[in-house]
Amino acid sequence: MEGFGEHYGWVEIVFTALVALGFGGWQYWSVSREIKRDKDAKRTDRDQ
Repeated sequence: MEGFGEHYGWVEIVFTALVALGFGGWQYWSVSREIKRDKDAKRTDRDQ
């Protein structure tokens, strides 16, 4: 455990990257879902 102290920087970088990528992935999924919902609504309005 003595040598692990040298690697805390990498642990912090990886953790921060995972949080950022997770948030970005969630944003992408959320926006894609909204775009699909809007397209479906527009298609439904056009068909009526």
